[in-house]
Amino acid sequence: MGHKVHPKAFRLAVTRGWDASWFAAKRSTFSALLREDVSIRAFLLKELREALVDRIEIERARGKVTVTIHTAKPGVVIGRAGAGIDDLVKKLKQRFYRGRKVELNLQVKEVSHPNLSARIVALQIAFDLEKRMPFRRSMKSSIERVLKSGAQGMKVTLGGRLNGAEIARVESLAQGKVPLHNLRADVNFASVQANTIAGAIGVKVWINRGEVFEKAAPDASAGGKA
Repeated sequence: MGHKVHPKAFRLAVTRGWDASWFAAKRSTFSALLREDVSIRAFLLKELREALVDRIEIERARGKVTVTIHTAKPGVVIGRAGAGIDDLVKKLKQRFYRGRKVELNLQVKEVSHPNLSARIVALQIAFDLEKRMPFRRSMKSSIERVLKSGAQGMKVTLGGRLNGAEIARVESLAQGKVPLHNLRADVNFASVQANTIAGAIGVKVWINRGEVFEKAAPDASAGGKA
C-alpha cells in the first residue's frame, strides 16, 4: 500500500515555513494555542469563503495576536470603509477572546498571482461544481489557466457524485510534471469541499511552481518562481 504524505508537511523546514509564529513555554499552553489556531482558521475560512482566501498566518506576542489573511479579493474582506475588518475583529473577540485582554490585529494582503495558489484554484473549481458546470470542463479550463500563469505542472482530483451520478467515483486530470518525492519542488497543495445538491464533492489540487534553490519557497503572491 502507498503511504500518503501531505505535500506541505513533507517540505516543512526544507523549502517551506510555518503559517504560525509563536512560542509556548508549557506543553499545556502549546496544545491550547494550537487548538485556538485551528479554530480561528476554520472560522475565517468559513466566513470568507467567497473572498478566495489562500492562507491565514497567525503571529503571537505577549498579549497580542496578529492574523494576516492572504486573499485574492481583499475588497471583500475589508468591506466599505473598513467595515468588514471591524466586523471580523468583533466576531473573533466574541468567539475566542471573550473576557480576556488581548490586542487583536487583523491584516489583509492581496495575492498577486492567484492562479498559482492551489487553494484559490480549488475554490474556483468547487464554485463551478456548485453551479452545476460539467466537471471535466472546469478541470481542463483551470489547468490551462494555471499553466499559462507560469506553473510547470498541475493535477486535479475530484471525488464524489460527479454530475449527479448515482454512484460516487474519483476522476483525475494532470498536465505537466508534478513530482511527489522531490523536496526542491515547490508543490502547492489544497483540498476543499464543494457542497452540491447531489452531495459533497472533494476537490484536490496540486500545482508545481518550479524548483527552489538555497532560499525559502516563494508564496503565491511572489509569483511562484525561484
